[in-house]
Amino acid sequence: MLTLVIPIYRNEACLPDLLTAVKGLNDSLQNQFEAVFVIDGSPDRCYQILHATLPHCSFRSKLILLSRNFGSFAAIRAGLALGEGEYFGVMAADLQEPPELVLKMSAMLHEEKADVVIAVREARMDPLLTRLFAKIFWGFYRRYVIKEMPSGGVDIFACNRLFRDQLLKLEERHSSLIAQIFWLGYRREFVSYIRQVRTHGKSAWTFSKKITYLMDSLFSFTDLPIKLLIRIGGLATIFSGILGVTIFIFKLFGFILVPGYASSMLV
Repeated sequence: MLTLVIPIYRNEACLPDLLTAVKGLNDSLQNQFEAVFVIDGSPDRCYQILHATLPHCSFRSKLILLSRNFGSFAAIRAGLALGEGEYFGVMAADLQEPPELVLKMSAMLHEEKADVVIAVREARMDPLLTRLFAKIFWGFYRRYVIKEMPSGGVDIFACNRLFRDQLLKLEERHSSLIAQIFWLGYRREFVSYIRQVRTHGKSAWTFSKKITYLMDSLFSFTDLPIKLLIRIGGLATIFSGILGVTIFIFKLFGFILVPGYASSMLV
């Protein structure tokens, strides 16, 4: 059975299309399927709508309500922890990733050629500025955080139970779940897709959240911040030493006439 985890935040307008897509996945997998909806402190009516609708749906489902907005990675971890399948997948509620990807990833896992299957964006049907920023963001991420990260970034993945269990053992909360997937290793396969245009609502993935995500990844997976501090400290020390020697020489040869200036600067 496949457990599909779907984090929900400000996705009220997407719910009808989302439920239709999930029903189609259930039919394709011949009912060997369960959907775990995780309401990540969403301020709209997502929980009320799903709470009233899911009991009447033809597929197995679970509905989880988090006490506040913890972020998509925390929501995904909660869904993975409560899923009961042998295989696990993650799908975004806005349907910018084609639901058919779940079937492809599930098939690859059933063939036992991989422990984790990662969906890679070949292209994205987003506005120009969004595409440009995404290219810069993921280029920086590949250079300084995870070199194996695909150039288009990663949003969804699927894995077997063994990989799920190992992923949940990692206790870092303020970190990148995607980077943890690459850090864990195991057998890995990729499936490509074209990211679709968002048809409902507005993304909650704001600029400030992207910067926070990048900083958390930098401090969790690289020694770049430490290297920068050492280099900056080293340059400051060299500059201070040169300045101190210069002031001492100027004082020695009488170029500094202000009483106490040289001693204060040397100190």
